[in-house]
Amino acid sequence: MSPEIRKIVEFKDVSLIEGGKKAAKPLELFATAAVITNPWHGRGFVEDLAPEIRAAGPVLGELLTNRMLAMTGGGDKIEAYGKAAVVGLDGEVEHASALIHTLHFGNFYRNAVEAQSYLSFTNTRGPANAPIMVPLMHKHDAGMRSHYLTIQFAIPDAPAANEIVIVLGASIGGRPHHRIGDRYKDLEELGHDATKPAG
Repeated sequence: MSPEIRKIVEFKDVSLIEGGKKAAKPLELFATAAVITNPWHGRGFVEDLAPEIRAAGPVLGELLTNRMLAMTGGGDKIEAYGKAAVVGLDGEVEHASALIHTLHFGNFYRNAVEAQSYLSFTNTRGPANAPIMVPLMHKHDAGMRSHYLTIQFAIPDAPAANEIVIVLGASIGGRPHHRIGDRYKDLEELGHDATKPAG
């Protein structure tokens, strides 16, 4: 059964000045969201979520990826990426997690932008107009702190108690005037091999 989509919401934020200083390159943040009926709503505790995951995940993954590519001008333009889900108050956080933490959903986006990093994420529960927070990281380099970004927005009428908001996020550019270095420098200073995770 395909997901019942009530609305699509698109968000764009362009930062031209940061810290009182003009950005050499504007930071562009994008999000695209689908507001869907929670497929497990009203059914009590559902033990097996897999049928709905397999039915809805690919549809939402393809739809939101295609909309994101249209917004940004293509996967090659996207530098950082992430995902999020907010389930309404009658749902479980597991319902939000189920629809974004599956390769049936995420691989559409990952493949479209030719990414190597994992998709950073949030999964929360809230009422209509709840803050939607989409964390981002560089699609190729998880240690590139210039692209540790967060998109924040809200949808005034979503999620309703029986809905889930499913979101993809992206950036073109990193933080203007970023100057805290990358993760690898810290690893070296702490005596770790910068090519391996810290123990």
